[in-house]
Amino acid sequence: MTAAQAPEPRQLSLADLRAVSVLGRGAKGVVFHVVPEGGGGDVAMALKAVSREAARHKKSGGSGGGGGAGDGHRRIWFERDVLLALRHPLLPALRGVLATDAVVGFAIDRCGGGDLNSLRRRQTEKMFSDSVIRFYAAELVLALEYLHSIGIVYRDLKPENVLIQDSGHIMLVDFDLSTRLPVLPPEQDAPKPAPVPSSPSPNSGKPKKAAMCFRFRSGGAAKPAVSADSPSPPSTSRTASSSSASSTTTTGSSTVSGGARTPAAKSNSFVGTEDYVAPEIIAGSGHDFIVDWWGLGVVLYEMLYGRTPFRGQNRKETFYRVLTKQPELVGEKTPLRDLIARLLEKDPARRIGARAIKAHPFFHGVDWDRILRVARPPYIPALPHDEDAGEVLDVEKVVHETFAAGDVEVAAAAAAGDDEKKPPPETGTGGGDDGERRMDPSKDGDFSVFF
Repeated sequence: MTAAQAPEPRQLSLADLRAVSVLGRGAKGVVFHVVPEGGGGDVAMALKAVSREAARHKKSGGSGGGGGAGDGHRRIWFERDVLLALRHPLLPALRGVLATDAVVGFAIDRCGGGDLNSLRRRQTEKMFSDSVIRFYAAELVLALEYLHSIGIVYRDLKPENVLIQDSGHIMLVDFDLSTRLPVLPPEQDAPKPAPVPSSPSPNSGKPKKAAMCFRFRSGGAAKPAVSADSPSPPSTSRTASSSSASSTTTTGSSTVSGGARTPAAKSNSFVGTEDYVAPEIIAGSGHDFIVDWWGLGVVLYEMLYGRTPFRGQNRKETFYRVLTKQPELVGEKTPLRDLIARLLEKDPARRIGARAIKAHPFFHGVDWDRILRVARPPYIPALPHDEDAGEVLDVEKVVHETFAAGDVEVAAAAAAGDDEKKPPPETGTGGGDDGERRMDPSKDGDFSVFF
């Protein structure tokens, strides 16, 4: 993760790129579809452009805490370091970095299939079948397992951050809220990452034998922070974020349960998206890699039922339900519902972890070494149409306008009342900095393309 370990990314300039459309907007930046100026053989990219002004003037939240000048910049470069370290076909590769006086941008390959939420909304029943859930869940397990193996706690797993690549395989994006912890030693029940092929492309040759439970037709055109815990990550009306006085603590011993091994080092940052945040984060008791398996449980629940399990009328009620209520797993008792219940175990020491997840009956018959070679995922996006001839967007102007709109949104949220912009006082997380708020992607396009 250091500069010595990772090569410097390609330096991009606005003169090199043609921004042909906006893929998503947020209070601090914009995601553009960009192509190389003058054409060429390079693939289309998604450029996440962040306002330098937004990074310099990080607002403080309800109680006026945290976040001085420079925190935004540290988050930007932490995300850059994470992207440079990734070497996995289900995770983004950093194609280049853009830096001007007004914006900083990261470029990755564009994913043509949208995100899991938009895909689910296009389903007739607004939810997925067990076989489709099994495929996407298995790929999420592999992606998270890899991140944990290099010391990254993801901390923001939600459908909007799970994109569909052109091959039909997923890409997990957005490392704004991630942090770094000591890597688990390869002993006891620590997860061992599955072998990773160089590419998940369905055209890389006929697989010998794909996992038997992944039999899908080729959809073709189917239905249509940074932080190493020091700064407070961004949040929205449904995203919570706050720094604690001490970002990382060390406990005296490790525990093993359900295939999950709790490492000695923990983070104390209050961070995550409201509907998906783990109870140990709300309680302020310290958290580690195991929070990501809670997030997986929430995502699987939403894929099965079309809603999240603990959502209340406001943030305070949602957090109360996360801490005290059990998920309503209505319907026939199935291996999927059992897995969700084990993932949504409120005690992190008893929550199921990577090793036990992969051995769970829900994944019976899955060949973990061949998942990435499945040539017929549930949904394969249609080929993108040519956008090169359209209007060329002014990247800096669009980002500036979005940042100004974000200021208006923050002011409006503040006028609406504190319960919607900071954690409830009984969580013990403190007031913290809740000023950086993300816009609801459902209201402003597909904001998940990179953020």
